[in-house]
Amino acid sequence: MDWTDRRKRFRAVLAGARCVHPGSVFDPLSARIAEDLGFEVGMFAGSVASLAVLGAPDLIVLTLSEFADQAYRINRAGKLPLLVDADHGYGNALNVKRTVEELETAGVAALTIEDTVLPRPYGEDKPALVPIDEGIGKMKAALAGRQDPHLVVVGRTSALAVTSVEDTIARARAYEAAGVDAMFLVGARTRAQVEAISGAIRIPLILGGVGPELTDLDWLAAHDVRISLQGHQPIMAAVQAVHDTLKALRAGTPPAKLANIASSDLMKRVTRDADYARWTKEFLGVG
Repeated sequence: MDWTDRRKRFRAVLAGARCVHPGSVFDPLSARIAEDLGFEVGMFAGSVASLAVLGAPDLIVLTLSEFADQAYRINRAGKLPLLVDADHGYGNALNVKRTVEELETAGVAALTIEDTVLPRPYGEDKPALVPIDEGIGKMKAALAGRQDPHLVVVGRTSALAVTSVEDTIARARAYEAAGVDAMFLVGARTRAQVEAISGAIRIPLILGGVGPELTDLDWLAAHDVRISLQGHQPIMAAVQAVHDTLKALRAGTPPAKLANIASSDLMKRVTRDADYARWTKEFLGVG
């Protein structure tokens, strides 16, 4: 498949003047729904992947192959530009290069590489960051692994939540100098923090885990934030819906009496039933 068009559309979001919320997706159907509803980009997080693939919490027990396979399933289902959370690149800088190669092949439009020490070392009860020089090496390796120049490589740091604004700026500047296309900040709580960092670098910002001061899309757009995550409620809503439906069935509720079941029309839309009906007629001569 040709993944370049969606990567160009993702770059257009970064180059634009607006800030958008991505649609948090976890499988082909959720990605199609986000695309049909008009989301400019999708987001596939590491925590969501761990839930969807393993049914496990976000403890870095998911492998690169498992993550890339699920990203490919999402990407082949439609044309939604997909931003993925590639965590720490599944190891050192050499692993980062391999991670980028695999995720580019899987069709992602953009990926983040973070500078957190992962998985958490023995005896360490608080998140920690790798030294800046190691982070720079990871960013350079990510860029070296990129074959399609349209693929977006995003540096990511949790320094705002772990160290300080000053350290965040130092890391952002270093990763910008290494060549990343944007900076993903985790844990921004105040406008002053965003102002300080956006004023220190020239590349656009992506935010995750923001505080209540940072919900105005117009203000964010004016300070070079192009994407702001809202969380990953869709998969949690799906878990609740499955739980409630199975609980009702187990309790004896007749299937016809179940609440909040997708209509036949919705199921046909998200499964692209009309396309398959056309192909069946064209290729099998029936229908």
